[in-house]
Amino acid sequence: MKNKRLLEIAKVFLRLGIIGFGGPAAHIAMMEDEIVNRRHWLERSQFLDLIGATNLIPGPNSTEIAIHVGYLYGGIAGLFLAGFCFILPAVLMTAVLGWIYIQYGSLPQIAPILAGIKPIVIAIIIGALYRLGKKAIFKHDRSPILWTIAVGVVILLFLGLNQIIALLLGGLLGAVLLLLTAKNKSMGMFVGGLSISSAIKTASVSATTAVTPSLWQLGLFFLKVGSILFGSGYVLIAFLQEELVDKYVWLTQQQLLDAIAIGQLTPGPVLSTSTFIGYVILGTPGAIVATIGIFLPSFCFVFALNPLIPKMRNSQITSAFLDAVNTSALALMAVVVLRLAQSTIVQPSFNLIYLTLAVVASILVIKFKVNPVWLVLGGGLFSWILSVVL
Repeated sequence: MKNKRLLEIAKVFLRLGIIGFGGPAAHIAMMEDEIVNRRHWLERSQFLDLIGATNLIPGPNSTEIAIHVGYLYGGIAGLFLAGFCFILPAVLMTAVLGWIYIQYGSLPQIAPILAGIKPIVIAIIIGALYRLGKKAIFKHDRSPILWTIAVGVVILLFLGLNQIIALLLGGLLGAVLLLLTAKNKSMGMFVGGLSISSAIKTASVSATTAVTPSLWQLGLFFLKVGSILFGSGYVLIAFLQEELVDKYVWLTQQQLLDAIAIGQLTPGPVLSTSTFIGYVILGTPGAIVATIGIFLPSFCFVFALNPLIPKMRNSQITSAFLDAVNTSALALMAVVVLRLAQSTIVQPSFNLIYLTLAVVASILVIKFKVNPVWLVLGGGLFSWILSVVL
């Protein structure tokens, strides 16, 4: 029985790792469809709690959810197997692209395929928002408060507040509101103003030759990144710019830009960019230590956190916090959809074809429950054929 479960875990997360384009929000949407809708390994409420919990610890959220699911469904062996299988396709692809980059100095041109996948990713995330939102907000007995939390977090994000800070504010302030209204159903609510100030640090980068670190220095650097990195892949990019290019000069500016492009070319977690960077700096050994360093902390965090999640749900205080954080996490996903739609459909010029693709795919996901795998493959193929014809 256990071996059968481990085989299922390997099959599911290998496939998700291969077709998981679009970043963490899209990965989470695909996992929700596969794990909750199709295979019923978890209840939707359990899956929501995993989303909320993983947003509170460092590391790639979607990878950590995969590790959580593997742990719950297959024990400790499932924990390692789910994470390994989800990461492996992206790591292998980025390693191969790193070899091509070093050998030939350029990257494969697959832009038309990726362009067709982006509207599909929007639809997949919309489908997940619809399903998770029904459980987390629409059918909740305190929906008005949760809607207030969600709208507040969206506003904070558009004002430029850091994602993890917005999430924590939504969780903490939302938990207070939920606990207060649980004690006094008739109390009124008010929304206080938040004054947000931010300082933007810019650095001038000169055209210098990259310095070569030792293997242990490279591994230790990525271990540190995996242990402290909160937020999206954009936060990773900012961190790499400040540390690898500006401070240590292990990468040139152009190499970092090419590494970012690799992150867009490959499916799976964006942190697999570390594999490419490790290969560029120190070849195959560098790719291995960079990959292990950046992903290892996630396995440790999940192993420590997973047993605590049911206890958090059983406590009135931490349960309210989880409800508020879950709602805040959905607000983050909503903002991802809006920004992705803006960059894919609206800018640089309005694209009616991609809008149609996104709308049709959304209907197929929500109404007809079409497997996202076929939508991703179909969107990429359609866009490639269109580029050839036109």
